[in-house]
Amino acid sequence: MAPLSLTTERLLIRDWSVDDAEAAFRIYGNPEVAMWLAPMMQRVTDPNAMRSVLEAWVESAPNLTPPTGRWAMVRRSDNVLVGGLALRLLPPYEEDIEIRWQVSQHEWGKGYATEGARALLGWAFTQDVDEVFAVARSSNARAVATARKLGMEWVGETTKYYGLLLQVFRVRRADFAGPVPPSGGG
Repeated sequence: MAPLSLTTERLLIRDWSVDDAEAAFRIYGNPEVAMWLAPMMQRVTDPNAMRSVLEAWVESAPNLTPPTGRWAMVRRSDNVLVGGLALRLLPPYEEDIEIRWQVSQHEWGKGYATEGARALLGWAFTQDVDEVFAVARSSNARAVATARKLGMEWVGETTKYYGLLLQVFRVRRADFAGPVPPSGGG
């Protein structure tokens, strides 16, 4: 897969680099962020561990089938890493695509998750995808609010994914209100 680079009003969404380890650790090592990632991903315990995670993500990226992947969200005004985005196949059957977002706790409430996820959804819909899901614990008010801001429809609760009771949201290409870039998206 060719490197992805999407630009929004405030963000650059780009491939991860191992050079992002220190900044990424401030996100994925923060217990307030990591608590919502388990069991899909455990809290990263130190910058060296984060570097190893990023090395694995960078190494696996060329083998992923679009639109799946993981990307960094960088604020354009100062080139600061503010979060991460992912499109992944949901377990157990790996048919449904899930969008995930993580934002630095210092950047919560600024709309970066919504802005970045909207751009990524727009790109995903150029990749022969008809629908994308988001799952969240009902107690994760920020994730639920972001899914709703993205125009995702609540479709119910399930324990199908990750063995947890999760709220399930979905957006279909035909119902997506965000911009869909020309095919290629890079």
